[in-house]
Amino acid sequence: MAEAHQAVAFQFTVTPEGIDLQLSHQALTEIYLSGVRSWKKRIIRLKNSVITGVYPASPSSWLFVVIAILATMYTRSDPSMGLIAKIQEHLPVSQSMSAQCQTVVSAVLFSTMLWLLLIFTMRLCLKQLLSYHRWMFEQHGKMSNTTKVWVALVRIFSGRKPLLYSYQGSLPNLPVPAVKDTVKRYLESVRPLMDDAKYERMTNLAAEFESSLGNRLQWYLKLKALWSSNYVSDWWEEYVYLRGRSPIMVNSNYYGMDFLYVTPTPIQAARAGNSIHAFFLYRRKLNKEEIKPWLLRSAVPCCSYQFERMFDSCRIPGTLTDTLQHWQDSDYIVAYHRGRYFRLRVYQAGRLLSPREIEFQIQRILDDTSAPCQGEAKLGALTAGDRIPWANARKKYFSSGVNKRSLDCIERAAFFVTLDDDEQGMLGDDPVASLDRYAKCLLHGKCYDRWFDKSFSVVYFKNGKKGINAEHSWADAPVVAHLWEYTLATDCFQLGYNAEGHCKGDVDSSLPRPQKLNWEIPPECEEQVSQSLSVAQALADDLDFHILTFRDFGKERVKKCRVSPDAFIQMALQLAYYRSRGTFCLTYEASMTRLFREGRTETVRSCTNEGAAFVRALEGGEAADVCRRLFLSASEKHQQLYRMAMTGAGIDRHIFCLYVVSKYLGVESPFLKEVLSEPWRLSTSQTPIQQVELFDLVNHPEYVSCGGGFGPVADDGYGVSYFIVGNNLINFHISCKISCPDTDAHKFGAEIRKALLDMMQLLSPAQKEPYKAGERRPEVKKDL
Repeated sequence: MAEAHQAVAFQFTVTPEGIDLQLSHQALTEIYLSGVRSWKKRIIRLKNSVITGVYPASPSSWLFVVIAILATMYTRSDPSMGLIAKIQEHLPVSQSMSAQCQTVVSAVLFSTMLWLLLIFTMRLCLKQLLSYHRWMFEQHGKMSNTTKVWVALVRIFSGRKPLLYSYQGSLPNLPVPAVKDTVKRYLESVRPLMDDAKYERMTNLAAEFESSLGNRLQWYLKLKALWSSNYVSDWWEEYVYLRGRSPIMVNSNYYGMDFLYVTPTPIQAARAGNSIHAFFLYRRKLNKEEIKPWLLRSAVPCCSYQFERMFDSCRIPGTLTDTLQHWQDSDYIVAYHRGRYFRLRVYQAGRLLSPREIEFQIQRILDDTSAPCQGEAKLGALTAGDRIPWANARKKYFSSGVNKRSLDCIERAAFFVTLDDDEQGMLGDDPVASLDRYAKCLLHGKCYDRWFDKSFSVVYFKNGKKGINAEHSWADAPVVAHLWEYTLATDCFQLGYNAEGHCKGDVDSSLPRPQKLNWEIPPECEEQVSQSLSVAQALADDLDFHILTFRDFGKERVKKCRVSPDAFIQMALQLAYYRSRGTFCLTYEASMTRLFREGRTETVRSCTNEGAAFVRALEGGEAADVCRRLFLSASEKHQQLYRMAMTGAGIDRHIFCLYVVSKYLGVESPFLKEVLSEPWRLSTSQTPIQQVELFDLVNHPEYVSCGGGFGPVADDGYGVSYFIVGNNLINFHISCKISCPDTDAHKFGAEIRKALLDMMQLLSPAQKEPYKAGERRPEVKKDL
């Protein structure tokens, strides 16, 4: 309890002589520095709000406009055409203000209004410019004169040195497609999946919907688009994520992996020290909005609103729907180790602890031999099971007393940390199996040693490996990947380790020890924990996972064939699925809509008529020239669909919102109901490297991440995440369910590899057979 006594600012005792008051200098200093830190953050936020609010202009431009107007007036010209005089007439009369002073005040007011009008005009012009998307449909490397002029205008109106959120007010709203266009695209997308009778039936349902209910629903949707920033995102967050009542573990959460070939240090506490420090450095940059907004082609900005709830956030369970709670900057994290939860403050006297100090504190947790409280060890299973039992348990057992205080501590933490006693990574004589175990561990762990409701949880393993598990409702994978890339690079290339593998720097041994959280868990709550654990464990045991590290070739060789790497991989997935199942399936590929304000994702339906024709021709033994021609047609079609999805002309988000409106109106649509009931048996996603400048893959090719993955969407389908690294490596994360007799992650991985090789042989038959991928690179451990 020494930490608790140190935290008391003053103590007093009553004596015969009176009251003896004792002030704690350390505690008062801590309070003072904490207040200074808080005010500094408020000032920074205020400054950034002003800069973002006047963007694309700058606050200094106001002074320029004022000086220009005053200088013009002193030349006896009236740039306001009488408006300054009008303003002067309506100024409050003051005896202390001379006529000349009143003129100056009127000129300043006019200048300010003119400045605001210019900002509004520039922002409106930029918004109109950003609504132009023809550049995306032009052939790569060939830019039309119109697009060249457009790029120049965008750069002119974009201002200089934008902050993270500077472009938010200038981004266009997501357009609502016409019902007839969405219906037409939908029918085209399902043609390769249906026989003639089923397709005719669906065509009739679509025609009936388009001519009757569709227009009524569309009217409400257009009204919402006019009123809100994005007609999709709030409903998507609520109905797809927060209202889901099944476990979010495996079904919703996703993960990211550490470096594939390198473990910077084998010391668990040291890896955690550097990494946790890097996370807080990123949060500091995020609070100051110093993170550069993501620009396509170095000119077109993407929406950054998903970054707002990255830290200090938690999903709160409810009986009908969950909610997302976000707090202001927490100065601590919560760490889980061997059934205990610890509160670890990372700020001391107003400063961020050094990596060596955080390592010291983490080692204290690892060395702590105290036993968990009754019912504490597997408490995290509540977040892994069904949502309604967790919501009821939270209300009944965690709404007051010590349990509420400890739960609040977890939920309000900057993020969650798990100190795992297992070793993970590419280990032993069977690196494939070890990578598969690594992926499964990151996705669900032991089902009770993660807090799946936190915005993200970081796992540190005994051998120095690490990984991340993220909750999905607050942001999509590219946002978490941006954070993960920064921390990986900062950990190794900026902070580094000493010769013994420890963090660099000195330790203040007087730091207060991490505080163990206390719980009073009644037997009834323990029973609910056991039930939730059973549900989660059954889900985890049914998960089959395989990591395919494809090194035969990468995007460089694919581009030499004048083909998009993404389209190439998607065609390979179609070929692999057809070979494994003898049919095609509805395929989901995630595309982003962040060109629009508050945009998130859209679906690219990758199974197309052109793709199916190519696969059938290749499997039917058609001539190579015919297959190549069909492949190029399928690849171009896929690229076209991807561009349409990015520019707001997708299918599924529009249909989803029409369905939500129909539910609000209490009307049934057989067409919408059938569309939304179709299972996605192949759910795919690519996570690109966003901060290439942080990694030197030429001189240090071993410093590559293995990417990340997610669970299958359909019980009889696959989840496939792929990560294109450098020019010669593609990582696939393949998931499915063991209980389905028709799916096998390892067999499907073998089919993907064969499909990639066969397609490359088709496109470049003159090239030699690539080297075999059976060899693996050895695990490298480096001390930086």
